[in-house]
Amino acid sequence: MTIISWIILGLLAGAIAKFLLPGRDPGGLIGTTLIGIAGAFIGGWISARWMDHPITKNFYDGTTWAAAIGGSLVLLIAYRLLFGNSRD
Repeated sequence: MTIISWIILGLLAGAIAKFLLPGRDPGGLIGTTLIGIAGAFIGGWISARWMDHPITKNFYDGTTWAAAIGGSLVLLIAYRLLFGNSRD
């Protein structure tokens, strides 16, 4: 997959992570979008590096999507833990 594909996947993964974990985010929509993109890259890297599942060239691979959404969820939770009270 190209960088553009990973960015699109990250945008969608961030939206899905936000849907699965509703609530106020310290960064708002832009912060959540950037977390989704970073989560897709990190999830894909972890999947390829330590889970012995190389990233395929297929955009519709379920494992690639699961890794991207999982990475987005982890980053979103960590971001909320670190900066969660900044919008109160």
